[in-house]
Amino acid sequence: QVQLMESGGGLVQPGGSLRLSCAVSGSILSINVMGWWRQAPGQGRKLVATISEDGSTRYGDSVLGRFTLSRDNAKKTVYLQMNNLKPEDTAVYLCGADRILHSSGIVYGDSWGQGTQVTVFS
Repeated sequence: QVQLMESGGGLVQPGGSLRLSCAVSGSILSINVMGWWRQAPGQGRKLVATISEDGSTRYGDSVLGRFTLSRDNAKKTVYLQMNNLKPEDTAVYLCGADRILHSSGIVYGDSWGQGTQVTVFS
């Protein structure tokens, strides 16, 4: 079994910053892609940022230049540093991971956390 545990969401003013964390629990040997998606009320799930095991990153156009994604492979954790937050960043942020190799030899794909709320409001 694997679980994704998210933390760091909250209420911030426009221009403020937050740092989200997502840790993958269990006896994990490796994880291919990790990242964050977000979903606002009445909207679909949209890409925020992803990072591969070698450190290659991809960002959604709306967050490029403001958000930075990093990962610690030893801790099986990904971090999303969010700067200069805007009201339109308000959403539930969902951590996701693909191709999780468990010590049993099983590979899990498309695993998701429960989500953490980010609200940007003055």
